[in-house]
Amino acid sequence: MSAITLKNVSKRFGDAVIIPGIDLEIRDGEFVVFVGPSGCGKSTLLRLIAGLEDVSGGSIVIDRQDVTEAPPAKRGLAMVFQSYALYPHMSVAANIGFPLKMAGMDKAAIEKKVQGAAATLNLTDYLQRRPRELSGGQRQRVAIGRAIVREPKGFLFDEPLSNLDAALRVNMRLEISELHAQLKTTMIYVTHDQVEAMTMADKIVVLNRGNIEQVGSPLDLYTNPRNLFVAGFIGSPKMNFLGGAYASQHGAATVGVRPEHLALSTTSGALRGTAGVSEHLGSDTFVHVKMDTGEMITARSPGDFRVRHGDAVWLTPEDGRMHRFDAEGNAVR
Repeated sequence: MSAITLKNVSKRFGDAVIIPGIDLEIRDGEFVVFVGPSGCGKSTLLRLIAGLEDVSGGSIVIDRQDVTEAPPAKRGLAMVFQSYALYPHMSVAANIGFPLKMAGMDKAAIEKKVQGAAATLNLTDYLQRRPRELSGGQRQRVAIGRAIVREPKGFLFDEPLSNLDAALRVNMRLEISELHAQLKTTMIYVTHDQVEAMTMADKIVVLNRGNIEQVGSPLDLYTNPRNLFVAGFIGSPKMNFLGGAYASQHGAATVGVRPEHLALSTTSGALRGTAGVSEHLGSDTFVHVKMDTGEMITARSPGDFRVRHGDAVWLTPEDGRMHRFDAEGNAVR
């Protein structure tokens, strides 16, 4: 295991400032997820930690050693990319053991490590197959196995599930989380999918335009978002926002309430609107409501809730579940 510390790390490409300056502490054995919209700098930050990009300023410390100028091979980290990058002519066993072969390890030691990684990833029965004979999820597990055999100080995942279909993404989320529980090794995981962040992370780092907006556990960010950006990004569906007179009544420029914290009624409530599209998902129904003020709100109701398009509906926020934000978008506590 290994702690990773970033001290005022910045990155520029010419005159373009991608990361203005970040301080971050990642503890031994933590599963940390970098999350944010496309172009927020999360993959660039991961590449800086890996040594695949040079920092423009600041320092990176891994396991109490300054590695700011160290090449990737000297940092003790293993990276798993979005693309599997497997050798098509090699067997699964050969792909997993390739970095050890390049390091000059003897065949017996390589085989032992490959067998161990395969057992961890449920790949033992596939070791003699070629990548073309595997599913997407199995190929990604091979790529992870290739990282595991190196016994790195930490794992870096750059959107590793983006090429998988929805069902495989769910399965691989569970498998990577289980792998972390077994190995107890520091892991940094990059994704634009906040559901992945919420379900996998010990700690989430929310990035926006190269800046860290907030760092905390999934529940911390969900319950106490620091600003409008975090409030709108964390949670699915995202938080609803209301301004105008209703927000002023609550001493804020903007108030926010999550869909699951709104009681929806066809008879009475605090706020009136008109039902739009209803999304029936089985256990839940999401109703999109156009408020009389013109704002669009999403409410989460039980799966058997029925309302017709165009019906009048009323919404009532749960007590203590409303979030307030000032004119600058910062949370009002």
